[in-house]
Amino acid sequence: MKLILTQQVSGLGEPGDIIEVRDGYGRNYLVPRGFAIRWTRGAEKEIQSIKKARSAREIATVEHAREVAGALRSLKVTLRTRTGSNGRLFGAVTAADIAEAVKAADGPDLDKRRIEIGNPIKTVGTHQVSVRLHSDVNATIDVDVVEV
Repeated sequence: MKLILTQQVSGLGEPGDIIEVRDGYGRNYLVPRGFAIRWTRGAEKEIQSIKKARSAREIATVEHAREVAGALRSLKVTLRTRTGSNGRLFGAVTAADIAEAVKAADGPDLDKRRIEIGNPIKTVGTHQVSVRLHSDVNATIDVDVVEV
């Protein structure tokens, strides 16, 4: 089955890429979740608009990604949230929360879709979060979750 990715999927590609996958994987997983659309001749215009939007917000070169990674390593990110009496959060910290906290700490603008949280952050303390800046460059951020 030939598909066009609308979001980044690890191991498959970037938005706008044309991929070939097995029918069941495409029909039952990628298309229903909005990760991909079926490839047609008319979809070529949509590919171009997706790639144009991606290039506007993407870190273009590996060198620029390494500069951003260096800036993120030296950044002190603190996230203030409400907690219960035992230090557990009401809910969990999301990628959007982390992106806002990085921006508030005078860091670079990060796309929340590039932030990967391994285990859900539900407790107060320091947690490590990974950020995919480029296909070759990943950065880690130490996020300090504190009680309000």
